Amino acid sequence: MVKGDVMGVQVHADRDVCIGAGMCVLTAGDVFDQDDDGIVVVLEEHPSDAADARSAVANCPSGALSLEE
Repeated sequence: MVKGDVMGVQVHADRDVCIGAGMCVLTAGDVFDQDDDGIVVVLEEHPSDAADARSAVANCPSGALSLEE
């Protein structure tokens, strides 16, 4: 568990798999963003809101996102 990270989760994104759908940004905009090509960018590797991060991972259509507890 990371100090200060209450939920102890870490977000990972495979930019090679990302298709740029943007569901992650809509679901957890404080954790994810998109670059100029629409590819996912992780803003907060250890998010304070693990529920939103989990939802973004579950809703990613390409499976580019993963969560480590």
